[in-house]
Amino acid sequence: MECFRRFCNMIHGMKPVLAMVLVQIISTGMTISYKLAINDEMNLRILIAYRSIFATLFIVPIAFFVERGSRPKLTWTILFQSFLCALFGFTLSQNMYIASMDMTNATFPAAMTNLIPAITFTMAVIFRLESLRFKSLEGKLKVGGTAFGIGGAMFLTFYRGFELPIWSSGLLHIEPQLKHVSGITPLGAILSIGSCVSYSIWLIIQTKLSQSYPCYYSSTALIVSMASIQSTGFALCTVRDWSEWKLGWNVRLFSAIYSGVVASGVMITLIAWCVKVRGPLFASVFSPLGLVLVALTGSVLLNEKLHLGCVIGGVLIAIGLYFVLWGKARELKRLARLMPVTNSTDSEAQSEASTSNANDDNNHAMIKNGEDKDDNNLAMIKNGEDAV
Repeated sequence: MECFRRFCNMIHGMKPVLAMVLVQIISTGMTISYKLAINDEMNLRILIAYRSIFATLFIVPIAFFVERGSRPKLTWTILFQSFLCALFGFTLSQNMYIASMDMTNATFPAAMTNLIPAITFTMAVIFRLESLRFKSLEGKLKVGGTAFGIGGAMFLTFYRGFELPIWSSGLLHIEPQLKHVSGITPLGAILSIGSCVSYSIWLIIQTKLSQSYPCYYSSTALIVSMASIQSTGFALCTVRDWSEWKLGWNVRLFSAIYSGVVASGVMITLIAWCVKVRGPLFASVFSPLGLVLVALTGSVLLNEKLHLGCVIGGVLIAIGLYFVLWGKARELKRLARLMPVTNSTDSEAQSEASTSNANDDNNHAMIKNGEDKDDNNLAMIKNGEDAV
């Protein structure tokens, strides 16, 4: 019984880790479904619009019934934060991500997502949300990790290398439809980096939204609802052929439902919860796992070619990522050591203040008692005079 209790406690403590591992697995499936839709020549903007629509239809009823009565009051600030989260975390990032995948392959944009922690750290320093402390070891680790990440992204973009032989299952027989890309285009790399920047902005805004509106289903419902309006409006303005919107019992319907219900409704809720519990940096620590999963599944299932440059660039980005996280962990430990001192100082100040207040109360009581005695003496003297 004791062993079972310890096991349950261990699983309870690992919930954020397990949630982010599940996020990476879901994200891998989303990337593969995106690639299948691209190979079926589905319009990318329409796919993003359908994803947001299916996500809204899935998460809004859940949020309405599960968090009914526990939601805080909606304010214009919360609505504006939700609009920005939808714009940067969904509409912009997903449109640029899927366009980059169309110009490269499934592995390249997945590898570039490892830049998100470095970009997030850089933006946090610029907006003074993160301390640099370059002379300390943690400051050097964070700066060095950022440099490693940027160098890895450049290496991944400009160096291809020889092809790595990986076993292919041939499970998805779509090789005649695949659009093999001879190389990584500069526009594809720019779009992939832009997607990472947009995602980093979303993580920072999502932290603020989770603090002011800590209802994960409801906040996700707000985000995907606004994203559906943005994405559908963008698709309607750019795609005039109504036949492009037609869905059948094919890979297009599967990609739209999976990316909407699972990759938006479930995944965004898990990310919002992890950002609230562990912070935005923790939510990005599992990006290298997503790279490995996408590289393996893309090579095995889609028969994509994996080159040495992609592997080396991904490794450099992963090293830079963990340098940043190492520096962040040291910084958190340093702050944790300072907290007891601060708390004890505050308690001493509060104790002194309470003692001072007690002394003041006693002094006031003594003065009041003295005044009462003087009043009694005056009354006695007056009574004596009246008697005479």
